[in-house]
Amino acid sequence: MNALNKLPLMSITEIATVNNILAQKGSQVWTISPDATVFDAIKLMDEKNVGALVVMQGEELVGIISERDYTRKIILKGKTSKETLVKEIMMSPVIYVTPQHSISECMKIMTEHRIRHLPVVFSGKLVGIVSIGDLVNWIISAQNQTINHLEGYINGRYPG
Repeated sequence: MNALNKLPLMSITEIATVNNILAQKGSQVWTISPDATVFDAIKLMDEKNVGALVVMQGEELVGIISERDYTRKIILKGKTSKETLVKEIMMSPVIYVTPQHSISECMKIMTEHRIRHLPVVFSGKLVGIVSIGDLVNWIISAQNQTINHLEGYINGRYPG
């Protein structure tokens, strides 16, 4: 038995990290103030084609607001988005991850908390955001690369 046989078998989602996703997609994060109206938040989400905004009070991460919050806490409760403030419906405290979290850890967190967006914080500063879509796209891409490498190996195109 060689040394490789003694290593634990780990999937790509356990090895890859949030940092890998941010390196690929970038670290652009759209934010809004807790004192902004929900209407302004929805308008910004539409303009930027995103499903959630990170709520910042200066440099402090204080919440997250999503399209889901809007539908459940404004529309279904008969409130108006032009009169309701973001801080009244945002999710707080925020569940977040670091760049070192694995993709499988993020999937587990999202599943357990029934959320679709995770702000990424490093040394107390917001450095990005990942969505469930980002995670799924990364996994699909990684699986396609693995399949291509295996097909190359099987067909004799493997280098070395």
